[in-house]
Amino acid sequence: MASSAQSAFPSRNYGTSLGKLPERSMGPPFGSQQQRENQRLERERELLERERREKEEQNQLSEEQREEIKEAFTLFDLDKDQKIDYHELKVAMKALGFDLPKAEILSILQSHGSPSEPTNPNLPHHPRLLLPLAQFQTVMTQKILARDPRDEIIRAFELFDEGGKGKINLNDLRRVARELGEGLEEEELAAMIDEFDLDGDGAINRDEFLGICLQ
Repeated sequence: MASSAQSAFPSRNYGTSLGKLPERSMGPPFGSQQQRENQRLERERELLERERREKEEQNQLSEEQREEIKEAFTLFDLDKDQKIDYHELKVAMKALGFDLPKAEILSILQSHGSPSEPTNPNLPHHPRLLLPLAQFQTVMTQKILARDPRDEIIRAFELFDEGGKGKINLNDLRRVARELGEGLEEEELAAMIDEFDLDGDGAINRDEFLGICLQ
């Protein structure tokens, strides 16, 4: 018998009440990945180029100058951690003939230094900027290459001129010869003074010393 009664089961709504399915994330576009890769390669090229320039600059120094830079760092690296702080950097640079103001020392640390690491995890850490040996060598190489040759000569003159008299006399030459282990006779030392003493005052002044070194 055909029945006109309603079905015992409720009808299901197969419409779109569920709404749209969430869009699947496809990740960053390929172009962005390629851009990041290009930026990484560019940074690597810049790093290699900087290292190449620094090596070329260091090769322009004499072996003695390179050794002096390393010795100054080692001497003032008081805790022997292969890094120097502000105070150690200041005296190390002064020993190499560069007496820089505080602002310039801090600028070097900010440009080339790195923060110190905590030594005890149980204590509060106040990081300081430290300069490693490699960066110290780079900075000092640039400073030395940019220095006027006259500055180096004047520095040497001051090492001879004990007491800051403004002249190198026979006693100064005798002292330096003794310190260097040079067995020069008194007549030889006096002859050196006579040869370069242009104004006849028995000593070599700074201008005369510059003339000797620059001729």
